Amino acid sequence: MTAITPTYHSITEAQMMPRLIRLGPNLYGAVFSLMKLLPARYILQRAQERGELDVDTVIVETTSGTFGLALAMQSALMRRELILVSDPAIDGNLYRRLTDLGAGVEICQEPSPVGGFQEARLRRLAEIRAGLPSSFCPEQYSNPDNPRSYGVVAEQIARSLGTVDCLVGPVGSGGSMCGTVRGLRELTRHTLAVGVDSHRSVLFGQHDGPRALRGLGNSLWPVNLDHSVFDEVHWCSAPEAYAYTRKLHATHALFQGPTSGAAYLAARWWAERNPDGLCVVMLPDEGYRYQTTVYNDAWLAENGHLLPDPPTEPVLVDSPADAGDIWTRMAWGRRTYEEVRGTVPRTGGALPDRVLS
Repeated sequence: MTAITPTYHSITEAQMMPRLIRLGPNLYGAVFSLMKLLPARYILQRAQERGELDVDTVIVETTSGTFGLALAMQSALMRRELILVSDPAIDGNLYRRLTDLGAGVEICQEPSPVGGFQEARLRRLAEIRAGLPSSFCPEQYSNPDNPRSYGVVAEQIARSLGTVDCLVGPVGSGGSMCGTVRGLRELTRHTLAVGVDSHRSVLFGQHDGPRALRGLGNSLWPVNLDHSVFDEVHWCSAPEAYAYTRKLHATHALFQGPTSGAAYLAARWWAERNPDGLCVVMLPDEGYRYQTTVYNDAWLAENGHLLPDPPTEPVLVDSPADAGDIWTRMAWGRRTYEEVRGTVPRTGGALPDRVLS
């Protein structure tokens, strides 16, 4: 009998790639357990290869979500000290998991007048780094290794499904969508990119404001967000995203978080409207953090998020200023931010090329 040599993987390597799941005749989901594992692992490994991580180098980053968890997992495996700067919106269960993995977590209690909590976190990050002899910041918003890491996802999708006519996904740092779309367009220039954002996010031209829907959207403009990649933008509300998160679970047994629901909302509509085109939707993380919220009808009702009859199609608008509080879409047309009529002028709050380093 021929001996079988087992292949051993770290948990981050084993979980970083998506499973491709059929959701309709022409719709597939790229289903991640934790999508941010991919850029976190890639960024830290590349930094180590370049000699940017000395023995005593401390890894520091600002995050309130899954990128922090991904960094904590990879840092624990690398036996590296990690300090994360967050804000009061961080989930209690996530906080406990981060600290259990050995990460130090600092909470900024007050938002900055411009840029909100994200700006406040960046300023605190700079203060921490100034007090350390040696530090490294992954800088997910501006590090080109973030979008670059998704090249392997584009290869996997193209190898498994062939020509992809449309890629749909939520947008936060810009890494996953911009990186995957660029990879796909190396094979098929016509591949459309549909970005999904939340209302009162500055990413695609709206004014900054309070957002119940977490995990996508931003109060600052990430350098990694290349607006000219996108053909279309959809904005959706928290109740709409939550309703389609539950629909994704009830219909396809996919237990994902609300950013996946937001993306599924737009992707399902596009696939039904374009039956001859193959659509892939990015579904970023699993739903375990949301069992007492998004997956709890009582919580949804108490917070005004219960939506018994969710919309089946978006309202078409000509400008970001016209996108109200319901699911809307706009033809972006692969234009730069400044080329789109009605976007909020970028007079301040944009992230620099190297974030406060």
